[in-house]
Amino acid sequence: MAGASGETDLSRLLDGLAPRLREQEYVFCCVAGPGQVDPATAPLATFHEEEGTTLVLERAAADAAGLQYGPVLRCITLQVHSSLAAVGLTAAVSGALANAGISANVIAAYHHDHVFVPTDRADEALAILESLA
Repeated sequence: MAGASGETDLSRLLDGLAPRLREQEYVFCCVAGPGQVDPATAPLATFHEEEGTTLVLERAAADAAGLQYGPVLRCITLQVHSSLAAVGLTAAVSGALANAGISANVIAAYHHDHVFVPTDRADEALAILESLA
């Protein structure tokens, strides 16, 4: 079933996956609160937890802001318009990457899912996701 809210059928989702690797490098940072970071850093995503606010930033923005971060990642956008109610897409994608020993941090946005993978394995991850279609 597809519509304004996206596709829910897993086989159609996988057929239309069309993963696209972004050129930028991204990092996850944690700050005490959203006011701690200059809005010019333009986070790609934020998530508020009790321990602090997680920011997903381009690596260059994090470096310019002097923020600490862990692994450097690349983002693979799954261009299929997936529904937030779809069942199995995250499991299929993360499972395929896990079988190859590739860590995956998945963020589901309204239209697409975005998979953050280690920079040094990004091309391999992209090929694995392309093979799911």
